Amino acid sequence: MRSLEELSPAENLEIENGLSLVSRVKLCLTIHSLIPSVSKPIDEWQLKRSLIDFLKSSIFPSVTVPEEDIVVRRHKDLKKRKREEPVAHGSLFIRDLGFLEGKRRKQKVDDERDVKELEKKFIDWRKVLVEKMNGIELNLEGVKYKLSVVLPVSDDFERLKKDWEEFYAFGHPREIRREADTIILRGVPSRWFAEPRVSSKPSMLVTHTIFSSFGKISNLNVAEDDDLGKDAVENSGGELVSGLHCKIVVQFEKYSDFVNAMKAFSGRSMQKEGTRLKADYELTWDKVGFFRNSRRALDHRDEAIGYNTDDLRRKRFRE
Repeated sequence: MRSLEELSPAENLEIENGLSLVSRVKLCLTIHSLIPSVSKPIDEWQLKRSLIDFLKSSIFPSVTVPEEDIVVRRHKDLKKRKREEPVAHGSLFIRDLGFLEGKRRKQKVDDERDVKELEKKFIDWRKVLVEKMNGIELNLEGVKYKLSVVLPVSDDFERLKKDWEEFYAFGHPREIRREADTIILRGVPSRWFAEPRVSSKPSMLVTHTIFSSFGKISNLNVAEDDDLGKDAVENSGGELVSGLHCKIVVQFEKYSDFVNAMKAFSGRSMQKEGTRLKADYELTWDKVGFFRNSRRALDHRDEAIGYNTDDLRRKRFRE
């Protein structure tokens, strides 16, 4: 894997097992009606077209977003909606960020100074983007709506870093360690972490191989994560298919490796070689001491496949 020091926020990162972390910007959308008593569901197609047109005409440089990269979830029952509640919420993804690299892409300059300049340019552009979109009014079929836009915390690496630094700096006497070291990832397809032609369930060995590219691992847990899909199923009225996604918890031995992993996963989606599907996972860090009682994880292997690195070595030796 290439050096993370040379990785710009607009570049993709190839990791192990045919997986890549693909750069993108994610915005969380909340739509309120300016008419409190509105009873007609919002027109999703018109909403998407309005947002696409706004990004093309009001943002410089202009941004092109396909309809499938705008996800809208309408309120289930507008008649039961409280006046202060939104009529819809959703997400917008900007995946083509090549315009941010400009001269760097042509000159192929990879020094650290150039990356820092590009990071600043990217952060400034993203800040302006959120400011311009937040608070705009949309007129859809004669009904006016107000759009609220925020950047999710998981996409703001500097904010994430500040959060964990403050967490350990200001009084948590029960915590033995004094630095964050554990990354938590939810919403990635289980089959991408499975052993091919063996099982569709996530594999401990495959997951260890993938994440060890960021540094030495002291503890690792991977489990099927059905809870993540419950909200989407309720909104769509469909049935929950278990085992589609998994939750991965990785504890690194070195703080620097944890930081590099968080930076790599922040502001990116995961993609598997040979497929167009992009997994827009949830990223966070461990505040509760997930591995404090490692024996508990071992006792529940039927529910979640969990080992520490010593267990993994013994497993490999037996095989």
